[in-house]
Amino acid sequence: MRWLDWAIVAAYLIYIVYDGIRLTKRSSEVEGYFLANRSLPWWAVGLSVMATQMSAITLVGTTGQAYADGMRFIQFYFGLPFAMIILSMTVVPFFTRAKVYTAYEYLENRFDAKTRSLTSFFFLISRGMSCGVIVAAPSVILSIVLGWNEVTTILVMGLTTTIYTMFGGVQAVTWTDVKQMVIIFIGLFAVLYVILDQFPDSVSIGEAMTLAGTVGRMKTIDTSFNLNETYTLWSGLIGGLFLFLSYFGCDQSQVQRFLTARSVSEGRVSLLMSAFIKIPMQFLILFIGVMVFVFYQFHQPPMVFKADDRAKVEQKSAYRELDAAYAKAYTARTSAALEYSNGGSETARQGFAAANNEMDAIRSQVGDLVKTETGKTFNDVNYVFPTFVTTHAPIGVVGLIIAAIFAAAMSSISAELTSLSTATVIDFYRRHFRKEAPDAHYLFVSKLATGFWGIFACIVAMYAGRLGSLIEVVNRFGSYFYGSLLGVFVLAIGTRRATGNGAFIGLLSGILTVAVASNYLTISFLWYNLIGCAVVFAVGMIISLFEKSVES
Repeated sequence: MRWLDWAIVAAYLIYIVYDGIRLTKRSSEVEGYFLANRSLPWWAVGLSVMATQMSAITLVGTTGQAYADGMRFIQFYFGLPFAMIILSMTVVPFFTRAKVYTAYEYLENRFDAKTRSLTSFFFLISRGMSCGVIVAAPSVILSIVLGWNEVTTILVMGLTTTIYTMFGGVQAVTWTDVKQMVIIFIGLFAVLYVILDQFPDSVSIGEAMTLAGTVGRMKTIDTSFNLNETYTLWSGLIGGLFLFLSYFGCDQSQVQRFLTARSVSEGRVSLLMSAFIKIPMQFLILFIGVMVFVFYQFHQPPMVFKADDRAKVEQKSAYRELDAAYAKAYTARTSAALEYSNGGSETARQGFAAANNEMDAIRSQVGDLVKTETGKTFNDVNYVFPTFVTTHAPIGVVGLIIAAIFAAAMSSISAELTSLSTATVIDFYRRHFRKEAPDAHYLFVSKLATGFWGIFACIVAMYAGRLGSLIEVVNRFGSYFYGSLLGVFVLAIGTRRATGNGAFIGLLSGILTVAVASNYLTISFLWYNLIGCAVVFAVGMIISLFEKSVES
């Protein structure tokens, strides 16, 4: 990066930290710190809901996912509008009128303390791991920009944000979210313009989409019913529905957002706002990833986007041979792409597809070489977008994009840590250890809890980058728990016959079943949410009805 880029990043981050600290002065009481005194407008809450879910993973992982796999990921979100409509009619009024701090407080009112504690415990584990993935995403970028190793960048990013969050409150987090969403949208349209502007003069956006479609990058809908396939219409509508019901209705990081709204109606509108803006925004981000793929038809891409992996193998003779073959295949692909995009023949289309397949095959061989050398799984999709930005974006735009990604990361990490701290203090410390204490004491303990979860997230982040596309990893982590958590709330809200023992045993059964399914079945992780919910509900109802029959 050049001086202007550094100035943009520094100015924005300094302002965000200053503004966040300024707003924390209004959070000297427990309700103000955790719920902003339930006083925020619907549009700010709605943007905060989107920003908390978005994070840097969306910009880094989703664009890389689209580069490698195309637009199919959009199907993941098809269940979102239906989930938001259901939640706005059910959990929003339930939680708001119950005047709870966490979603899990409601479970004690409905069932018992052990069900509340177990559900909150599983939330803490799942969200703590997911927060680690969120820390890993900006660390990918910082390692490229500064040339640091990933451990250093994870500690710098994660611990810096943890320290900032320890002094913050949900009000500061929410208004920071609003500002960073503005920067993100500006950055997205700026980078799309940069990509399109660097296409050859003879290649229009329509022709670029044709090229991408030739190799399957523009395929949006897959109607096949295949439980092994992650991104299909049915996995999105069914598996995605249960994932989003779980995430937005049972996950404290999201529940805490709409509990800050001024009323039930404003909480509902904030969720519906996210429901109908998220899919177009996600489409735009995926489209940018596909356009990066088209950009690299006319600018030779690295054979390995992850620089430190490349450095470990580039001196080997096998790598140099593959590199020569890769350059030859790229030349053939570029020539065929230009011919085909300018009204070329079927022969040109086939030549383009064949050259692209050859380049993919060579990258796969290089991946095997990296795996042999490092002993670790090779996956560099998370490095595609940051490599493009730092290599090909003009001065100023680089700084804007990096600032947008860091702002998204800081806001999301801060929101996640706030929710983890809230659940730790409210559901465990205040409930089981010290029920009566001044607000200042609980706020002090919440800061210690924030520090603990920040360190936990940094440890997880050190391993997350090797697990594949970060956008998939974070949803895979969540899917091990979300469906089962949803099942408990379905029992709580959906039927009066469920008992505390039924919910408790049902939750344990759901988590165990998902663990077995993930190890012994080859189905996509999206279906774990449906399995977990169904098992918890079925076991919970059986236990509950048995208890009632014994009592009678």
